[in-house]
Amino acid sequence: MAFRIIEHAKLERNVALLGVFALVTVMIGGLVQITPLFWIDSTIEKVEGVRPYTPLEQAGRNIYIREGCYVCHSQQVRPFRDEVERYGPYSLAAESMYDHPFQWGSKRTGPDLARVGGRYSDEWHRAHLKDPRAVVPESIMPPYAFLAEKALRTDDIVAQLTALSRVGVPYSKEAIAKAAADLEAQANPDADATELKKRYPKVQVRDYDGDPTKITEMDALVSYLQVLGTMVDHKKAASQQVPNEGAAK
Repeated sequence: MAFRIIEHAKLERNVALLGVFALVTVMIGGLVQITPLFWIDSTIEKVEGVRPYTPLEQAGRNIYIREGCYVCHSQQVRPFRDEVERYGPYSLAAESMYDHPFQWGSKRTGPDLARVGGRYSDEWHRAHLKDPRAVVPESIMPPYAFLAEKALRTDDIVAQLTALSRVGVPYSKEAIAKAAADLEAQANPDADATELKKRYPKVQVRDYDGDPTKITEMDALVSYLQVLGTMVDHKKAASQQVPNEGAAK
């Protein structure tokens, strides 16, 4: 025991030796984290129903990240009884396969949002975002009423989908070319959304912000929240894939 203490003291006092050991430790940790990525295609098994986000949903996701929603809300239900009973079926790795970056999170000031899609109405989400305490009195969430007034930027949506396609999200050339039209079609219940529905199965087409005269950031964010956890049949998918235990650790 005394020998170990002496050796440890020598390591702490020798800057060069300490640097070498620190470097070796970091290299080992890096390999443990990076090596599995080389087998990512075989590690994450696809499940039926998972698709890329629509242009409107992707725009909403960008706003979600921009406003820092991930700081207080995770999107990963861990495979524990208390979590499943509170939030719904545990998260599957495939559900995050098109997320860049993923939104698993590490802190919950507010509830997990992995299964929030369809749990509340659009009206509830709008009221909650405009004045959180109007629907959740104990909430400490800041208001985001300005989203309903701010027009959604659409001139860069093609570039966004192009960038995502380059990192593996399977957007077709047609989907990229028609991204702006698809975005507008999803937020307009009177538009012809036939092609949109072919490209994005189970897409929800409607006016999300309560104002059909314009497309706002509120439209985009609510559309994103409403799709979370709705893409797959969880009972069927759970039998095909293991829970996302890597993210839970």
